[in-house]
Amino acid sequence: MDFAGSRIWIIGASAGIGAALARALAGQGAHLILSARDAQALDELAADCGGARAKPLDLARPETLATVVAELAHEPPLDAVICTAALYEPSRVAEIDPAQALALVRVNLLGTLEVARLCPPLVRDGGQLVLFGSVAGYLGLPGGQPYSATKAAVNNLAETLAVELAPRVDVRLVCPGFVETRLTARNRFDMPAIVTAEQAAEAVLRGMRRRGFEIHFPRRFTWAMKLVRALPYALSLRLSRRLG
Repeated sequence: MDFAGSRIWIIGASAGIGAALARALAGQGAHLILSARDAQALDELAADCGGARAKPLDLARPETLATVVAELAHEPPLDAVICTAALYEPSRVAEIDPAQALALVRVNLLGTLEVARLCPPLVRDGGQLVLFGSVAGYLGLPGGQPYSATKAAVNNLAETLAVELAPRVDVRLVCPGFVETRLTARNRFDMPAIVTAEQAAEAVLRGMRRRGFEIHFPRRFTWAMKLVRALPYALSLRLSRRLG
């Protein structure tokens, strides 16, 4: 994909990878629509990305997404929709706060499902729908719930969409490892191969330019996780217990 002159909608743009993507794409001449819950942060980001438009919405409230979709339906088709929006609250299963778990499911899974349901008609033929899963969704790890469960579901959803929407829409799944953001700042353990949000954005755009379904990074970490996932449970669960 050539980003110069392209029309791209980023959902979850106010911070982290979403904001870094917005700045990187603006620097390459893309015309951006930026969405997130934080209207003030969106306005500030739009000012940094000259010509970008802010369209606040909250994936926990699907009617707000539907409203923006209805507005964009009257405009020229989009070249890509990128959904990075997610909540993060690491927890062991016995310690889960039900209210926080429900909020994560509403945003990370049901919100992404609404993006997958409503946004493809906005995308031009051959355009991209980019969903953010996670390496955390590859396999169950101690302390990762309920975030990991929602991301495993998004990984699965993207696989389904890649078949259902082909060839009109080019579905991409992004599975980052550890990225330095305000969300991962909550972690109280060493995060191997951690990258900055700017490095993550570069990896995403590099993947969007190429052919292929999954964009995963940093490779030295994600390939190791893929290997663990491919092992028989007798071995993979033993490795997971060591991580715990």
